[in-house]
Amino acid sequence: MDSKPNIDTALVSRLIATQFPRWKDLAIRPVEFGGWDNRTFHLGDGMTVRLPSAAAYSLQVEKEHCWLPRLAPLLPLPIPVPQAMGLPAEDYPWHWSVYGWIEGETAKRERIASLSQFASDLAAFLVALQRIDATGGPVPGQHNFFRGGPLSVYDGEARDAIAALAGKIDTDAASAVWEAALAATWHGAPVWFHGDVSWGNLLVRQGRLSAVIDFGTSGVGDPSCDLAIAWTLFEGKSREIFRAGLPADAAMWARGRGWTLWKALITVAGHIGVNLGEVEKSRHVIDEVLADARG
Repeated sequence: MDSKPNIDTALVSRLIATQFPRWKDLAIRPVEFGGWDNRTFHLGDGMTVRLPSAAAYSLQVEKEHCWLPRLAPLLPLPIPVPQAMGLPAEDYPWHWSVYGWIEGETAKRERIASLSQFASDLAAFLVALQRIDATGGPVPGQHNFFRGGPLSVYDGEARDAIAALAGKIDTDAASAVWEAALAATWHGAPVWFHGDVSWGNLLVRQGRLSAVIDFGTSGVGDPSCDLAIAWTLFEGKSREIFRAGLPADAAMWARGRGWTLWKALITVAGHIGVNLGEVEKSRHVIDEVLADARG
């Protein structure tokens, strides 16, 4: 079996017809923004089919089916709720999911009426998530690429990227921010975190935050990984409002900068000469993180 199966409408139609024949007559079409880790398709008007795009992401399926129905009633905004779990088949090697469809558009900046209100609403959602009993929840590991664990797991990647970007970014400042993040050890009790709070996983309706999707990297541990949105979307007043709405002390904020910097560094280092748009976006994030650290 190819590790990268061809995931298209025809495949989804076959899987639905053979495993969930009650839905075989519903129209299937790709979702406009279907993500990278998974491929997502509309199933009729009220459901979606979500298939991991690689083996690394398949570990998330059973986790989501176990935990999202428990989390959903305790949160102030809608999150995806699984309707059915598909099984591996001859032409697709992993478990996959059918979810209820959640209306809304991804949170591009121009769709947000008030960035400050959005920051406040998102902080309130994350606080509610952190307050849910974390007993027995999924600890950091391969299933979520160690989100919620210590930043040291990515120490080598971060240092290699900093070295590769010598002359292109302020490597001394980047190294200082990274060292500060590593030194800001987390000592708290494990709490629930989302793991990938980004514009593509936040939905907007009528200019307001309306839902949070894609809990594939969720788990229980250190929630500082959820702070990256502070530098990838927010700025100035909205960043201050976001921070004020969270139980984020100076150490957690430093670790949040570390998570954000690591991802931006490896993105820039990995896309130079390949994807100018990704490089420019991530260079802006690096600038924001370094400026925030300078105060």
